Amino acid sequence: MSLTAVVIVMVAAVLIGAFGIRFSRTTSDFYVASRTVSPLWNASAIGGEYLSGASFLGIAGLILTYGIDMLWLPVGWTGGYLVLLVLVSAPLRRSGAYTLPDFAEARLESVAVRRTAGVLVVLIGWLYLMPQFQSAGLVLRTVTGAPVWAGGLLVALVVAVNVLSGGMRSITFVQAFQYWLKLTALALPLIFLLLVWRHDGSPGLAAQDALTWQVPLSSGKEYGLYSTYSLILATFLGTMGLPHVLVRFYTNPDGRAARRTTLVVLSLLGAFYLLPAAYGWLGRVYAPQLAGTDAVVLELPGVMIGGTLGDLLTALVTAGAFAAFLSTSSGLTVSVAGVIAQDLLGGGVRSFRIATLLAVAVPLGLALWARALPVADVVGLAFAVAASSFCPLLVLGIWWRRLTTTGALAGLFAGGGLACAAVLATIIGGPYDGVAGALVAQPAAWSVPIAFTVMVAVSFLTPHRVPPGVGRTMVRLHTPEDLDLDRGDWRPKG
Repeated sequence: MSLTAVVIVMVAAVLIGAFGIRFSRTTSDFYVASRTVSPLWNASAIGGEYLSGASFLGIAGLILTYGIDMLWLPVGWTGGYLVLLVLVSAPLRRSGAYTLPDFAEARLESVAVRRTAGVLVVLIGWLYLMPQFQSAGLVLRTVTGAPVWAGGLLVALVVAVNVLSGGMRSITFVQAFQYWLKLTALALPLIFLLLVWRHDGSPGLAAQDALTWQVPLSSGKEYGLYSTYSLILATFLGTMGLPHVLVRFYTNPDGRAARRTTLVVLSLLGAFYLLPAAYGWLGRVYAPQLAGTDAVVLELPGVMIGGTLGDLLTALVTAGAFAAFLSTSSGLTVSVAGVIAQDLLGGGVRSFRIATLLAVAVPLGLALWARALPVADVVGLAFAVAASSFCPLLVLGIWWRRLTTTGALAGLFAGGGLACAAVLATIIGGPYDGVAGALVAQPAAWSVPIAFTVMVAVSFLTPHRVPPGVGRTMVRLHTPEDLDLDRGDWRPKG
């Protein structure tokens, strides 16, 4: 039954993507949907791609294992949109760019900054894609017994077909549908689970269990408080540096629509994140043996209800999990493919399609080769890299006219490079003990301040490297939409 649900989700994604082909006629359609996506559609699509396997499965698993202290994780992921709303969304749309490298080149007037930003976009995208493919394999094995590689390959194939067929147009329709599917897949079973809980007399946690449940993230390890606050900083500041999120703001008609999109996103994410917390708490009451895994959302209907209804609800949450993998993977693939196509392959629809294959194949290979880590942990590392590189570039680039080309490059290399090194060390050789282990496992607390400090300090030391056209650029970024101004909207090559 669960396998049937997975097949239905896959087929629906392909069919909806094929529907988008009817509207994909130009290169601009493939890259930015010709900048005509409404705030509600865009917010639904952002919710679809932002709510990855870490949100659908990982949060409930962390709350089951570590308790209510983990509620700050969805707060950090959602709160990042407040920073995005206040500081970035409207000016970024007014910049007329499509990708983060486009913005970097337009603001700093430097090909070197563009190329550095392009490398970081690809690295972040691949790092985020890898756990999606790994988790898809684990979920498919859990419900069907299939080999671990099968689920990742299945998701990669469907994503490639959708992106190759219609680009951003197709992906917008697919991701909007998948947000509402994920919300339904968690909300409907939860209603039945709560009815069972009430029928059982509304049991709670035993006093001793409740006490041991409230433990820090790095339970059993030193420096748990540092790890917690470092990850909060990564989630709060990393949102604005995620390429698959930012690329959606380029599809809005103008900056005002970008701000409205962000407000709607906050509402949609807030509604969704109420649900995994309830699954984690019910799992602690009914299935504490699942602690330490990401399987509580999948297993709880069978544990609490069982029978045909339990199987049906399990199939529904399995479908929602695969929708999470598909939607996030699709958005990441579009953003990574856009950078590869523009910066390496010369632009155009044909280049975009070749780049799509590269964008999917590399992280799929890494997912099959690298050791599996909890999905929320790997996603947290991707946030740390984004927070350490693009957060300072965007904040200073938008709001500080004295940022220089040399300062931006130095900050990207310092913050992004150090965070990437910590991520590689964690994935390949971790976990490590002691202070070094904590610093490497959660680098944002030190890599983000280093990136900001280096950008500002080097900019003060190189005032002659301020871009000559910075005044005109700042006017474009901050001029209200009701003034008639040529925004210089980026046009795709080809």
